[in-house]
Amino acid sequence: MTQICRLHAILVSILLGIFLSSFAQEYRIEPPQVVLVGVPFDVSVNGEFAPGADLKLVVEGQNVATSSDPLNPNTLNFENIRLDNSGEARIQLRSGESVLASATARAIPAWVSLLPPLIAIGLAFWIRAIVPALFAAIWFGAWAANGLTITGFFTGLFDSFQVYVLNAVVDADHAAIILFTFMLGGMVGIISRNGGMHGIVNYLMDKASDRRSGQVFIWLLGLFIFFDDYANTLIVGNTSRMLSDRLKISRAKLAYLVDSTSAPVATVAIITTWIGFQVGLISDAIDGLNGLDQSAYLIFLNSLSYSFYPFLAIFFVGLIAFSRRDFGAMYEAEKAALQKREIENPEGDEEGDGAELLVKSGIPHRPINALLPILVLIGTVITTIYMTGEGEQLQDILGSADSYKALVYGTLLSVVVAGALSVSQRLLTIDETFTAWYKGVKFMLMGIIVLVMAWALADISNALHTADYIVSLLGETMPMSLLPAAVFIIAAITAFGSGSSWGVMAILMPLVVPLSWAVLENNGGIDASNIHIFYSTIACVLCGAVWADHCSPISDTTILTSMATGCELMEHVRTQIPYALVAGGVALFIGTLPAGFGAPWYLLIFIGFIILAAVIWTFGKTLPEEV
Repeated sequence: MTQICRLHAILVSILLGIFLSSFAQEYRIEPPQVVLVGVPFDVSVNGEFAPGADLKLVVEGQNVATSSDPLNPNTLNFENIRLDNSGEARIQLRSGESVLASATARAIPAWVSLLPPLIAIGLAFWIRAIVPALFAAIWFGAWAANGLTITGFFTGLFDSFQVYVLNAVVDADHAAIILFTFMLGGMVGIISRNGGMHGIVNYLMDKASDRRSGQVFIWLLGLFIFFDDYANTLIVGNTSRMLSDRLKISRAKLAYLVDSTSAPVATVAIITTWIGFQVGLISDAIDGLNGLDQSAYLIFLNSLSYSFYPFLAIFFVGLIAFSRRDFGAMYEAEKAALQKREIENPEGDEEGDGAELLVKSGIPHRPINALLPILVLIGTVITTIYMTGEGEQLQDILGSADSYKALVYGTLLSVVVAGALSVSQRLLTIDETFTAWYKGVKFMLMGIIVLVMAWALADISNALHTADYIVSLLGETMPMSLLPAAVFIIAAITAFGSGSSWGVMAILMPLVVPLSWAVLENNGGIDASNIHIFYSTIACVLCGAVWADHCSPISDTTILTSMATGCELMEHVRTQIPYALVAGGVALFIGTLPAGFGAPWYLLIFIGFIILAAVIWTFGKTLPEEV
């Protein structure tokens, strides 16, 4: 009898455990992995809720109001929860005095959420390398997401790679951007190796007969090779050195013409290797913004109207080339070149990395071999955008189109056409064509590494609610009209110290986009009268980074330009900075600031052109064609 009673008790315990276990599993609390002290956060509870059930969420002894999710009747949302102390906080779902489900949330000081981007910026200043700086920031962020515990320090190292970097790679949109960037780099490699790009360059160079026409043609080449700043720098720089020497154009002037038309053109052109990067950052940054119904690609297009620096810089380069006027250190460099006293830089004449994009020897340079793949690329992208878009107006078509598919289709076909032209004309063998494609891809590899790590850092910022904290600090105090100018300055300072415009864009975009959206919401709501602030803020992240990139001696494009043009690095920086400061100052004080107060962008860009012309005619000096 005793054994029977014991067996009965065991069976009752098992059945009761199964019942309680199933009952406990009926509800599931989903708190954030980590929360910030003093910053509101939300908690959702999933389960099958009986009508009229008396349910409440208790967080550290405080009851939290509930609201149902109209899209999911099996979800309850609890909003605006705050914790006042760091550490683990117990969260319970109760019905009366019964605890139906429980979970814990780990709270960390709110200011810790700012450290990952600050670590990235600070280390980039210190070690002059963006990739290690980004990885260190991701590691720290993963540690913070684990609650800043001792075990979390080591767990964060593995999470930084296995969770955040991996998620950045496997995302479908991210993968499309990576494919597009690699394929475009491969196309550039093929049309450079088969002589097509050099055929276009040589055709234009034959038309240059004096210093003015030579500078104008170099400027036009920079505009024509719009699809990648690296390709622009390496192709125009390497192919223009002989022309500039023959026409007695200083290497410093050549470096300025090349550098100041590469990134500015790439950052505003519709189809470039930058577009995937920039649209990808915008897409991640706008995720979760309430009331925003525009695609990332359309937002980028709208932001172009407020990209004052790239347009002013491009205009300023052309103006200097046409006027033959220079000032400051550039005037002295040009004067020395005319008098044949320019100091040569043997190391700068080495082909270096640019050798991988040089034309194959012994083959004709036919412009059609570059022009046709580029036209196929542009035509395919435009056609695919039109076919995948919906609506009658152009804005609706662009907003609903699958831009990622268009870019991938366009680059794929352009590579096929470039390869077919190379092989069919016996300019390259199949193996040489693949090798040229591969070398073009290699040029994009570092940018892709930065991009992937930037996406991972953006995920870290989301996990740590960095944007929420910034919004809580500045969302109600930052003057709406001054926000774009403030972002421009922050981006410029950061890019100057880090030397990477892409890295700065990646660090700042996830932070300033939700901030600008919150500032607009806190200033009477978002409508047609203030949406330009949102567009201008995004533009200022991109433009501020490019501006400082022209002034920084540790910038990748600055170093690459110095190598491609054969100009000593600091000579290039010293002669270019005055021009970059003038164009950047006009962009900030004549463009961005007035635009923040509602001045029309087209009027401001026109006034900026006039001011730049006045500067060069007032301070510039003309040198003779010959001495």
